[in-house]
Amino acid sequence: MKLDPTSLRLFVRVAEMGTITGAADAEFIATSAVSKRLSELEAHFSTPLLHRNNRGVELTPAGNALLHLSRGVLHNLEDLDLQMRDYTSGERGIIRIIANMSAITQYLPGETQAFFEKHPDIGVQLEEKVSPVITREIMANGADIGICAKLPHGYDLAELPYHTDELVLVTPLNHPLANRDAIDFRDSLEHAYVGLHSSSAINLQLLKAASLANRPLRLRIQVTSYDALCLMVQAGLGIGVVPRGAIRQYVGGLQVRVLPIRDDWAKRPLCIYVNNIDRISMAARLFVDHLIESSNNSKQQLAIEKSEKAFKSSLM
Repeated sequence: MKLDPTSLRLFVRVAEMGTITGAADAEFIATSAVSKRLSELEAHFSTPLLHRNNRGVELTPAGNALLHLSRGVLHNLEDLDLQMRDYTSGERGIIRIIANMSAITQYLPGETQAFFEKHPDIGVQLEEKVSPVITREIMANGADIGICAKLPHGYDLAELPYHTDELVLVTPLNHPLANRDAIDFRDSLEHAYVGLHSSSAINLQLLKAASLANRPLRLRIQVTSYDALCLMVQAGLGIGVVPRGAIRQYVGGLQVRVLPIRDDWAKRPLCIYVNNIDRISMAARLFVDHLIESSNNSKQQLAIEKSEKAFKSSLM
């Protein structure tokens, strides 16, 4: 015989009620089944646990010790069951997320903080990777959730719309392009660029756009972060392309000019990727739902602000 929770629970019930019959009635099982379980426990420990008499049962010293230990074990098992049910319901858990720099710098800090306020017992492991790597990692179950630019990837993944990046051109204040209100990307290719690292989605997009324009992309220097790129631009080392939202925290203290890019690709959709939306953990599903809700609220707010701005312009 191996110890099991059912035998311990029945033993505790017998000890508390003082009779085998009373315990059997309370547990809705046959008296003989309870008696058999007790005999098996005594055989397992090779010691009497109960003294049976006409009034019911009395615990032996070994029985008293087992009663105390059994209550602790059963309590721990109940706590284990409750905690594991929390994981099933999504109240507890660890979510593995990989995201590109754009999502991490613009959207995830605030959205993750709001998620933690609703689900304080869920943890998040966040790692930055470039967009082309993220979809491959999600396909290989390297993380629960991937967030990156929408790119062709060839994998059978669930793709959910997230935010939309507006890519903008950043120039030094004294640059020949700095006095423009907006720019076509091909007109910027006469000038040297500060680029991001080679495998970043933005760098790949710039190379593609330059190729379509039949002009080279003159990369003078490449860096690995948006703030480094802005500092290099400010120093006069070239111009660069970054998401508008990612540089808001830098522009206030930087001497740079920000120009909208007219090309269609400058409006860059970000997506949430999961391997199978029906098989991710409940905690991960709650986080995905939260991100989508936050994105939708943000889009609605932008639409309201745009409408109000258009209305005010019509009155002028």
